[in-house]
Amino acid sequence: MKEALHGICLDGATEIDVPDDVSPALNAPESGKAPLVYTIPAASLLVAACGGGGGGGGSSGGSAPPTAQVAKPATDAEAARFILKSSLSVTEAEISNIRSIGFEPWLTAQMDAPISQTGVAWLAARGYDQNTADNFFDNEYPADYMIWSQLMIEANAVRKRVALALSEFFVVSIQGLDFDWRSQAIAFHWDQLNSNAFGSFRKMLEDVTLNPAMGYYLSTRGNRKEDTRSGRVPDENYAREVMQLFTIGLYQLNNDGTRKLDTNNQPIETYTNSDVSNLARVFTGYNWDFTGNVKIATVSDPNRQINSTGYVLKPMTLDPTKWEYPSTTSQHSTLEATFLGTTIPANTDGTVALKTALDALFNHANVGPFFSKQMIQRLVTSNPSPAYVDRVAKVFNNNGTGTRGDLRAVFKAIFLDDEARNAAGLTAPTFGKVREPMLRFVQWGRTFGAVSTSGNWRLGNYSDLASGLGQSPLRSPSVFNFFRPGYVPANTAIATNSLVAPEFQIINETSTPGYVNFMTTAIGTSNGIGGNDVKAAYTSELAIAHDSTALLDRLCLLLAANQISDSTKATIKTALDATAVTQTSSTTDKQRRVFMAVLLVMASPDYLVQK
Repeated sequence: MKEALHGICLDGATEIDVPDDVSPALNAPESGKAPLVYTIPAASLLVAACGGGGGGGGSSGGSAPPTAQVAKPATDAEAARFILKSSLSVTEAEISNIRSIGFEPWLTAQMDAPISQTGVAWLAARGYDQNTADNFFDNEYPADYMIWSQLMIEANAVRKRVALALSEFFVVSIQGLDFDWRSQAIAFHWDQLNSNAFGSFRKMLEDVTLNPAMGYYLSTRGNRKEDTRSGRVPDENYAREVMQLFTIGLYQLNNDGTRKLDTNNQPIETYTNSDVSNLARVFTGYNWDFTGNVKIATVSDPNRQINSTGYVLKPMTLDPTKWEYPSTTSQHSTLEATFLGTTIPANTDGTVALKTALDALFNHANVGPFFSKQMIQRLVTSNPSPAYVDRVAKVFNNNGTGTRGDLRAVFKAIFLDDEARNAAGLTAPTFGKVREPMLRFVQWGRTFGAVSTSGNWRLGNYSDLASGLGQSPLRSPSVFNFFRPGYVPANTAIATNSLVAPEFQIINETSTPGYVNFMTTAIGTSNGIGGNDVKAAYTSELAIAHDSTALLDRLCLLLAANQISDSTKATIKTALDATAVTQTSSTTDKQRRVFMAVLLVMASPDYLVQK
């Protein structure tokens, strides 16, 4: 007869009888730490029932099956920590909710919530799709307004957080687009990432491939078949990047994200130049779809004709009769295409060829670990263990019901994994990531009730290192994102310990004071930023400004899930208490204390590194 150990269920409230073949994954929980977690073999699940009394965990005939316990945060800090990884900010109401219903039910509810307003619809609602003397068709700034608005105030913050991570994987940058209605085009790209965030990776891969902004950005649009007379060959840009960046990467991987090695202990490349040149034939013959478009004269120059917005809001087409200058001649290559062990016969229909090619890429063994590891890096930690990557990649490969590439299951696996939630990560020197500057700014806006006076969210391109954030959404300097997933800052302990720190690629002696100066203006101005258009209310903070301890406690919880050290808090509190503020103090004095408290927390190293 097996003996039983007594452990603690994930909700921290109920005991569980655990068979003797089960070993604890963590040490016994201490106050404020994550509850004890056991790794339970499948054969033991029936006898490891939470709830009720009883010794050996056996079941008698006719007894009800065990009721699974829902894992719940044991503390407000644990709740805030989970939400801040999976969302864009956290509120006291959300903390209360997730503590009540549990991690997975909360996450499911967030993923189920319908999309409120698309980026394209927002631009239209604000009149940015109209032909006016402002020449919206020829400007990038409406795209900046759109994406900041989406991130700052739109609902579905979990979906938006994931979509932002996806925008750093399937990169299109507004500054690489130069055609009419480019803001609408990048908004359409954003909307597709947003809508596919919890859908199918295979569908997203096809949507990205045929997206008009991506078509321009990586040269698929207008890509012509080979011409033996002139020696012209298809453009290879997208064929290379769809493999290198969007699906399989440069080197063959084990399912845990580590590189496979040949007999000489060298990494094995995933593709050759021949694979690129052959795959490039598949991506020929595509162009923008001008079906239903009309030419209109611009208000500022009646002699200039532009197209209406429709062509940037639908997938590219192979049909030459739908191009801007209709033709009966297809530009799709009819040659055989052999790549990655797949052969598409000569004269294959272009639509069939595309499906075959994308299916081959999607089903490549590298995709699960390649994609999963980068999403973990963007959302949880820069240096996930191989075991963490392996667990998530297995879910990518099979969601449990035989479906591959189920992104809802993948992102649940990322956020709910023990390595992401375990309290051990709070002190582990290899766990965590630097908060991206644009995410810090968005968190500020959402946490403190930022509003736009005009409703247009006139927040611009803040990519400048000295005067801005050094980063702006949908404005990567290249298709390789703002930083590389394998970036290692030279001559650092990070390098010595063979770790990576991607976000450090945009951190230097210019960007560090630049961020502080930018946030000083954003946080501390009474008029607002963005041409005095956007400012925060700080309603709850002003109500407790006279109590520096309560104010600091609130900020440390909502901004950093209580990950601000006692010494840092003491330093900040000393600065706050240098000037007396009472309940009867002026609004100006209360504002000054709140501004200082927010800035000092958001500039502290404890905040900048998210655990």
